[in-house]
Amino acid sequence: MRYAKRGPLRFTSHRDFARAFERALRRAGVPVAFSQGFTPHPKISYASAAPTGVASEAEYLEIGLREAVDPEQLRVALDAALSPGLDVLDAVVASGTSLPDRIEASHWRIELPQVEPEVLAKAVDAFTAADEVLVERMTKQGRRTFDARAAVVSIDVSASSATPSGAPAVPCAILELVVRQVTPSVRPDDVLSGFRVVAGLEPPVAPKVIRLAQGTLTAQGAIVDPLDAERDGATIGGR
Repeated sequence: MRYAKRGPLRFTSHRDFARAFERALRRAGVPVAFSQGFTPHPKISYASAAPTGVASEAEYLEIGLREAVDPEQLRVALDAALSPGLDVLDAVVASGTSLPDRIEASHWRIELPQVEPEVLAKAVDAFTAADEVLVERMTKQGRRTFDARAAVVSIDVSASSATPSGAPAVPCAILELVVRQVTPSVRPDDVLSGFRVVAGLEPPVAPKVIRLAQGTLTAQGAIVDPLDAERDGATIGGR
């Protein structure tokens, strides 16, 4: 299944979403399968959830069911059972490889209010020209230093004339970013930290980050929806 986190619901943590989704399964009467043992739990597997506070149009999960159901009817029922802003967009019957094996990269859009596009473009040039850009982030294993440059497949200042989502009537630079899944993961805020390292760029206000797509990468750098393995489909968030 593909779902979105939109508007204020982007601040829902992964744990809170998991609880809300399990409640939605019960309300919708979905015949979900449960694990065996003393503490059975619903068979739900999440793939590469976006960080809290990040909006997304391309979050994915898979669930095990006790019996066959129509995917579209399931999608509609679960979407109705979830709060607006947590929206179920697509569902297919799974087959073949597991969902995480079909996710190689993510396409992000980062809106930077009060940053001039020309200033962002200079930071992007410095970032791409560097052989490596070392940044630090606190992880579950403690503070880690890693290269934010190597995982970046493509990075551009958007030339789109569309009004940024929720941005005030001031300059707003928009960054388009495709990042490969690596360990440790490189997130959009790590790339922004890299801009501070190579160009001294620090956004004056918090950026708005939106994940537009995730999936496998084509030779041309487009991202293919992982659900396309079960149906004929086009790329999403293609570059």
